[in-house]
Amino acid sequence: MLIFIGLGLYDERDISVKGLEAVRAADRVYAEFYTSRLMGATQEALEAFYGREICLLSRQQVEVDPVWLDEARDKDVALLVGGDAMVSTTHLDLRLRAAKMGIRTRVIHSSSIVTAVSGLCGLQNYRFGRSTTIPFPYISRGKRIIAQTPYQVLKENLERNLHTMLFLDIQSDTVERYMTVNEGAALLLEMQEAAAEKLPDGVLGIGIARAGSDDAMVKADLLLRLQSYDFGGPLHILIVPAKLHFMEAQALSVLAGAPDDAVKGAD
Repeated sequence: MLIFIGLGLYDERDISVKGLEAVRAADRVYAEFYTSRLMGATQEALEAFYGREICLLSRQQVEVDPVWLDEARDKDVALLVGGDAMVSTTHLDLRLRAAKMGIRTRVIHSSSIVTAVSGLCGLQNYRFGRSTTIPFPYISRGKRIIAQTPYQVLKENLERNLHTMLFLDIQSDTVERYMTVNEGAALLLEMQEAAAEKLPDGVLGIGIARAGSDDAMVKADLLLRLQSYDFGGPLHILIVPAKLHFMEAQALSVLAGAPDDAVKGAD
């Protein structure tokens, strides 16, 4: 059996009791940390707390050549992932591959940034539209390229009066690099400069850093001002809300320090 186990938001203690029992009972324990990270724990800390050796998988070993799946034909194999076990399509793909191989699967869920966002800043969770990721710019033929898809997703959501969750890029090819809220806000404004249709004036942004930790940071302000706010260490996520309900506006003022001019005009 292949058992997908979500580890939660921040450190080794975020795993559920059910998940911890499954890790300790598994014949083999694997993990992948390129779709998400537990910034409050090292692999060594996880192994010490769980009492198991963990084999860390690369992107290639998960998405292209997951030969380790064969072990799950006659053993209980645990795959540890940050956040919730099935938020990433990478893990759904693995589950479908296992099903085609005749391997039974099990999912043990955990906390996820997708649900934590609403609790941290007070936005109503049923008002979120399609989410997207802001990637780092890259160089092609000597030209700096910025993806426009995040801007288009944001604009479509705002037209439907829906909030937008913008995941911020993680790079780990050579040196690990985590996009900050500041960089994400700056890139959105740069995307707007190249777009034919502009966002409304005074777009509000909400930055969240280190969700699940004791020093989680939540700050709401206009995107233009959010660029210069110090959010501290990773991981960060950026949210752009649609028109605010009066309770959402109040929550952002109280929970995220939103200035009055940033939340004006709430229903």
